[in-house]
Amino acid sequence: MVKVYRSTVLDAPAERVWRDLRDFNGLANWHPLIALSRIENNHPADKVGCVRNYQLRDGARIREKLLSLSDYDFSCVSAILESPMDMSDYVATLRLFPVTEGNRCFMEWWAEFDGPPEKVAELSETVGNGMFQSGFDALKKRYGQR
Repeated sequence: MVKVYRSTVLDAPAERVWRDLRDFNGLANWHPLIALSRIENNHPADKVGCVRNYQLRDGARIREKLLSLSDYDFSCVSAILESPMDMSDYVATLRLFPVTEGNRCFMEWWAEFDGPPEKVAELSETVGNGMFQSGFDALKKRYGQR
């Protein structure tokens, strides 16, 4: 099992950032790698068990299931059901923590998955620097930086 972990500090209160991130169908609104997203079967985007079907800017499609969503903890957990990437058992967690100094928030995002040993480094780079870091960079632009 591989674990990829990234974190950052955003210059916005956790409650404000969470309003954007808790929308399981809202990824295309803020993440630069996501072109389109929809929730299958017209389920609400905050219903645990709903499936997000999204298309990356390179045309790849990914289906992901919402496993948990907590407004109390500002966190969500999801699992990839289908992906063109050569990985399995992918589960990602995204979580915010309020930072009282400066009214900011700490964001962490990690994923665990299995993959062929010869592809683990490439997959870790794709997830960590491709998906997570580019998302952090977009959120920093969205909320501004000090």
